[in-house]
Amino acid sequence: MLTGAVVLFSLLVFFILYLKYYEKKGIYFPQREIHLTPKEVGLEFEDVYFFSSDGIKLNGWYIPAKEARATVLFCHGNAGNISHRIDVIYMFCKLGLDVFIFDYRGYGRSQGRPTEEGLYLDAQAAYKYLIKRRNLNESSIVVYGKSIGANVAVELCSKVKTAALISESAFTSALEMGKKLFPFLPIKWFISIKYDALSKIKDITVPKLIIHSEDDRIIPFRHGRKLFEAAPEPKEFYPMRGGHNEALFLAKEDFVNKIDLFLKKHLNR
Repeated sequence: MLTGAVVLFSLLVFFILYLKYYEKKGIYFPQREIHLTPKEVGLEFEDVYFFSSDGIKLNGWYIPAKEARATVLFCHGNAGNISHRIDVIYMFCKLGLDVFIFDYRGYGRSQGRPTEEGLYLDAQAAYKYLIKRRNLNESSIVVYGKSIGANVAVELCSKVKTAALISESAFTSALEMGKKLFPFLPIKWFISIKYDALSKIKDITVPKLIIHSEDDRIIPFRHGRKLFEAAPEPKEFYPMRGGHNEALFLAKEDFVNKIDLFLKKHLNR
């Protein structure tokens, strides 16, 4: 019996240590090298630096559109850096939207290491950059986030005033994702990160477009549906088809048209 208890205790310690390792190494996949810039696809841009409230130096790109009707604050996903989002930047610019995309701490040319609280601070710093250094009105800022960036976008919109929120492939919370990855473990006892979009989206009153693919195998479709159901009006839901990273590119024209109609309907732009 003693031997069995020691084995069980050892396994428990192993799983706890693994989860802690996973929280640090299995969530964020930053890349430092900038592979491409907007200039390579014919877009003028400004390479800018700004600081988070805790002193971390961050890098981003400001890409102006001709006769812009609004500005998109772009919160990207957990892998790569801003240079891996050129296609999406191009789509937004062709919609007549200025784009400000930034790298979280530890990504691209931004200093530091990524953490949940750090990503939230970085998004707030990007928002303040638009307000203070670009002199933008809060009613002209549309926050867009993809994957973990959608959870960051939800957090930001729950704290500041914006024109609208566009969430693509968000998850309800890290706890729910943890249950999917480790269904046989009492995950709630050990997980420290939260990324709790489900509770925060209830407080966001600006127009919301929730996007999720029915074929998403990384973040299941039910997460998008639950977020939509929990969100107050005004809101719209846009189901897509295709994988987590492929769906947008399988339906580029439809994606662009959906955002165009959303902005015209809710922002009159």
